[in-house]
Amino acid sequence: MIHYLVPKTRSASRFVFLSRSKVSSGQKHGARSAKCFCCGFTLVEILVALAIVAIALTAGMRALAQATDTASALKARTLALWVAQNRLAAAQIATPWPALGNYTGDASQAGARFVWQANVATTPNPAFRRIEIAVAEPQAPEYVLARLVGFLGNPEPRP
Repeated sequence: MIHYLVPKTRSASRFVFLSRSKVSSGQKHGARSAKCFCCGFTLVEILVALAIVAIALTAGMRALAQATDTASALKARTLALWVAQNRLAAAQIATPWPALGNYTGDASQAGARFVWQANVATTPNPAFRRIEIAVAEPQAPEYVLARLVGFLGNPEPRP
Protein backbone atom coordinates (compact mmCIF):
# COMPACT_ATOMS: atom_id res chain seq x y z
CA MET A 1 0.00 0.00 0.00
CA ILE A 2 1.41 3.40 -0.98
CA HIS A 3 0.39 6.63 0.85
CA TYR A 4 0.63 10.15 -0.53
CA LEU A 5 0.28 13.39 1.45
CA VAL A 6 -1.14 16.11 -0.77
CA PRO A 7 -2.71 19.48 0.02
CA LYS A 8 -6.53 19.44 -0.16
CA THR A 9 -6.85 23.19 -0.69
CA ARG A 10 -4.48 25.97 -1.53
CA SER A 11 -3.88 26.43 2.20
CA ALA A 12 -1.11 24.22 3.49
CA SER A 13 -2.88 23.74 6.81
CA ARG A 14 -5.05 20.84 5.60
CA PHE A 15 -3.76 17.69 4.05
CA VAL A 16 -5.51 14.63 2.77
CA PHE A 17 -4.06 11.17 2.69
CA LEU A 18 -4.40 9.39 -0.60
CA SER A 19 -3.83 5.73 -0.53
CA ARG A 20 -3.40 3.40 -3.44
CA SER A 21 -3.66 -0.23 -2.72
CA LYS A 22 -2.82 -3.16 -4.87
CA VAL A 23 -5.78 -5.41 -5.35
CA SER A 24 -5.03 -9.08 -5.25
CA SER A 25 -7.01 -11.45 -7.38
CA GLY A 26 -8.03 -13.47 -4.33
CA GLN A 27 -10.12 -10.75 -2.64
CA LYS A 28 -13.64 -11.83 -1.80
CA HIS A 29 -15.28 -8.38 -1.76
CA GLY A 30 -14.17 -7.18 -5.16
CA ALA A 31 -11.75 -4.49 -6.14
CA ARG A 32 -11.47 -1.39 -3.98
CA SER A 33 -11.28 2.18 -5.19
CA ALA A 34 -7.81 3.33 -6.01
CA LYS A 35 -8.16 6.47 -3.86
CA CYS A 36 -9.42 6.73 -0.26
CA PHE A 37 -9.90 10.20 1.25
CA CYS A 38 -9.55 10.58 5.03
CA CYS A 39 -10.30 13.92 6.69
CA GLY A 40 -9.67 15.16 10.21
CA PHE A 41 -9.40 18.30 12.32
CA THR A 42 -6.37 20.53 12.38
CA LEU A 43 -4.62 21.51 15.57
CA VAL A 44 -5.91 25.09 15.29
CA GLU A 45 -9.52 23.90 15.02
CA ILE A 46 -9.13 21.69 18.08
CA LEU A 47 -7.57 24.52 20.11
CA VAL A 48 -10.39 26.91 19.15
CA ALA A 49 -12.99 24.32 20.13
CA LEU A 50 -11.25 23.75 23.48
CA ALA A 51 -11.13 27.49 24.13
CA ILE A 52 -14.87 27.79 23.45
CA VAL A 53 -15.62 24.86 25.77
CA ALA A 54 -13.40 26.34 28.50
CA ILE A 55 -15.17 29.71 28.32
CA ALA A 56 -18.60 28.04 28.43
CA LEU A 57 -17.65 25.89 31.44
CA THR A 58 -16.22 28.90 33.28
CA ALA A 59 -19.43 30.85 32.74
CA GLY A 60 -21.48 27.86 33.90
CA MET A 61 -19.45 27.45 37.08
CA ARG A 62 -19.75 31.15 37.87
CA ALA A 63 -23.53 31.01 37.46
CA LEU A 64 -23.70 27.95 39.69
CA ALA A 65 -21.61 29.60 42.42
CA GLN A 66 -23.76 32.72 42.28
CA ALA A 67 -26.95 30.65 42.58
CA THR A 68 -25.53 28.87 45.61
CA ASP A 69 -24.63 32.19 47.28
CA THR A 70 -28.09 33.55 46.57
CA ALA A 71 -29.76 30.47 48.04
CA SER A 72 -27.74 30.67 51.28
CA ALA A 73 -28.46 34.42 51.62
CA LEU A 74 -32.16 33.79 51.10
CA LYS A 75 -32.10 31.09 53.78
CA ALA A 76 -30.42 33.45 56.27
CA ARG A 77 -32.94 36.24 55.53
CA THR A 78 -35.88 33.86 55.93
CA LEU A 79 -34.61 32.58 59.27
CA ALA A 80 -33.95 36.15 60.45
CA LEU A 81 -37.51 37.14 59.53
CA TRP A 82 -38.81 34.22 61.58
CA VAL A 83 -36.77 35.43 64.56
CA ALA A 84 -38.27 38.92 64.16
CA GLN A 85 -41.80 37.50 63.94
CA ASN A 86 -41.20 35.43 67.07
CA ARG A 87 -39.99 38.54 68.95
CA LEU A 88 -43.05 40.51 67.81
CA ALA A 89 -45.38 37.70 68.92
CA ALA A 90 -43.63 37.56 72.31
CA ALA A 91 -44.02 41.34 72.72
CA GLN A 92 -47.72 41.16 71.79
CA ILE A 93 -48.52 38.56 74.45
CA ALA A 94 -46.30 40.10 77.14
CA THR A 95 -48.12 41.35 80.24
CA PRO A 96 -47.56 44.12 81.07
CA TRP A 97 -46.71 45.44 77.63
CA PRO A 98 -43.08 46.37 77.00
CA ALA A 99 -41.83 49.66 78.39
CA LEU A 100 -40.46 52.34 76.08
CA GLY A 101 -36.80 51.90 75.13
CA ASN A 102 -34.32 49.65 73.35
CA TYR A 103 -33.92 45.92 73.96
CA THR A 104 -31.31 43.49 72.63
CA GLY A 105 -30.92 39.76 72.72
CA ASP A 106 -29.94 36.69 70.79
CA ALA A 107 -31.96 33.87 69.33
CA SER A 108 -31.46 30.62 67.46
CA GLN A 109 -33.50 29.46 64.50
CA ALA A 110 -32.87 26.15 62.67
CA GLY A 111 -29.40 25.92 64.19
CA ALA A 112 -28.37 29.43 63.11
CA ARG A 113 -27.54 32.13 65.65
CA PHE A 114 -28.93 35.67 65.34
CA VAL A 115 -28.85 38.88 67.38
CA TRP A 116 -31.86 41.16 67.53
CA GLN A 117 -32.61 44.72 68.59
CA ALA A 118 -36.08 45.99 69.45
CA ASN A 119 -37.02 49.66 69.76
CA VAL A 120 -40.33 50.36 71.51
CA ALA A 121 -41.68 53.87 70.88
CA THR A 122 -44.89 55.78 71.45
CA THR A 123 -47.60 56.49 68.88
CA PRO A 124 -50.07 59.39 68.65
CA ASN A 125 -52.66 57.07 70.21
CA PRO A 126 -51.65 56.32 73.83
CA ALA A 127 -53.34 52.89 73.67
CA PHE A 128 -50.73 51.66 71.16
CA ARG A 129 -46.96 51.38 70.96
CA ARG A 130 -44.76 50.95 67.93
CA ILE A 131 -42.08 48.25 68.00
CA GLU A 132 -39.31 47.92 65.41
CA ILE A 133 -37.25 44.73 65.45
CA ALA A 134 -33.97 44.35 63.52
CA VAL A 135 -32.25 40.96 63.22
CA ALA A 136 -28.64 40.33 62.14
CA GLU A 137 -25.97 37.66 62.28
CA PRO A 138 -23.58 37.81 65.27
CA GLN A 139 -20.55 38.12 62.94
CA ALA A 140 -21.98 41.27 61.29
CA PRO A 141 -24.46 42.94 63.66
CA GLU A 142 -24.49 46.16 61.62
CA TYR A 143 -25.81 44.32 58.52
CA VAL A 144 -29.53 43.85 59.17
CA LEU A 145 -30.99 40.73 57.56
CA ALA A 146 -34.61 41.40 58.52
CA ARG A 147 -36.52 44.39 59.85
CA LEU A 148 -40.07 44.14 61.16
CA VAL A 149 -42.33 46.92 62.42
CA GLY A 150 -45.44 46.19 64.44
CA PHE A 151 -47.89 47.83 66.85
CA LEU A 152 -48.78 46.68 70.32
CA GLY A 153 -52.13 47.30 71.95
CA ASN A 154 -52.36 47.98 75.68
CA PRO A 155 -53.79 44.86 77.31
CA GLU A 156 -55.04 46.98 80.23
CA PRO A 157 -57.27 49.66 78.73
CA ARG A 158 -57.71 52.90 80.63
CA PRO A 159 -61.20 53.74 81.97
